Amino acid sequence: MSERRKMLFVFPTDWDARQLDSCRTAWEAQFDVAYSEPSDWDCAWDLDILGWIEDAVRHWDGAVAGVTSSSDYPGATVAAALAQKLGLPGPDPAVVLGCSHKYEARRLQRDVVPEATPRFDVLDPDDPDSQPRSAGFPCFVKPVKGAFSVMSGRIDSAAELRAFFSRPSARSFRTEFVHIFNQLVRRYTRFETDGGAFIAEELLDGMQVTVEGYSTDDEVVVLGVTDSELDPRTRSFVRFVHPSALPESVQRRMHDVAIRVVRGAGLWRAFFNIEMLYDAGRDVVRIVEVNPRICGQFGDLYQKVGGRNSYEIALEVASGAVPAPPKPGGGAHAVAASVPLRVFEPVRVARAPDADDVRAAEALYPGTMVWNECKTGQELADFESIEDGHSCRYAVVNVGAPDRDSLVERMQRVRERLGYRFEALEPRGSSGG
Repeated sequence: MSERRKMLFVFPTDWDARQLDSCRTAWEAQFDVAYSEPSDWDCAWDLDILGWIEDAVRHWDGAVAGVTSSSDYPGATVAAALAQKLGLPGPDPAVVLGCSHKYEARRLQRDVVPEATPRFDVLDPDDPDSQPRSAGFPCFVKPVKGAFSVMSGRIDSAAELRAFFSRPSARSFRTEFVHIFNQLVRRYTRFETDGGAFIAEELLDGMQVTVEGYSTDDEVVVLGVTDSELDPRTRSFVRFVHPSALPESVQRRMHDVAIRVVRGAGLWRAFFNIEMLYDAGRDVVRIVEVNPRICGQFGDLYQKVGGRNSYEIALEVASGAVPAPPKPGGGAHAVAASVPLRVFEPVRVARAPDADDVRAAEALYPGTMVWNECKTGQELADFESIEDGHSCRYAVVNVGAPDRDSLVERMQRVRERLGYRFEALEPRGSSGG
């Protein structure tokens, strides 16, 4: 048997170990997985990321055969930079940054897939004359480098835009959150706009999906399309279902758009997941954003439906191999979903499941996976700086089923077995009674 190759996950996320363990038998004969520190969640905002990369080069030089990450920020760029310095397979860090930087990404999309690119403008929060002249009002405003939907939303007027940029949370976001990003931009690119800028886009409508895939040295492969189901009140993600229910003809168009973007960017030897919208009324496909990394949350969805976890493939891509993609019908389930559990009002967690509860819930249906993200006594009230401004996620459940109706039934049983209970809190800033 050939020697196992050590593969490094940098800035590991909460998805990595569970996903890799769920498909261990498929990769453990070939690979040995290591994780760097800190984790994605524990990364300090003021980390000297360039110094971290140099230290990692000295530590891992000659010790690993590949580097990858499911971390959007800073993991994906750091993995590319580290692979480049170690002479290992991987994308150009400048290309990863170009895909991650929403303004630069839109400029690329306008060149290579103009029919899928909305009108957009870059905005300087420090310039009162900076306006969405192409997108117009109302528009959707978001940072050129964000996370989830933090500091993003619909803006209806110039006055509302100025008020948005004047919020204390916006000012701290521009100085703290993007500190690492700006270090990387200055080191690896010549972008004129750093992470402190925002982008305004025309409002988009339609069914949202994620198109995920990978590239080798010269080929782009689409793994599949996953539907994103949104809460109609807040547009928060409430369920991701694979495979998509969109017509095959629409999915083929999405595949084509994704492949052209990846080729146009030069994003080789990398994973990608691209969020898109299909507006059935206008019969148009639009890109929401490009993420140059694996979607860690969806890894086992491909395994449940197609027989291969995307993490297996990520190891192969990072090692320089040419992977075999999942096959339709190759898994134990016809359909699979990842379900974020959310609260939409401030609450205290009266009861969170313990380890036995989680194991019992996962045992209800083969392949079920639960990520508990809260503990008893915790307050879930910070909706603005954590995710989408309207909700707080407290758990994620991934489950497979023979059809979409069964998904709903199975999810309900898993949720009941987990046994979360909450107590209402007064919103922060309330004077009480």
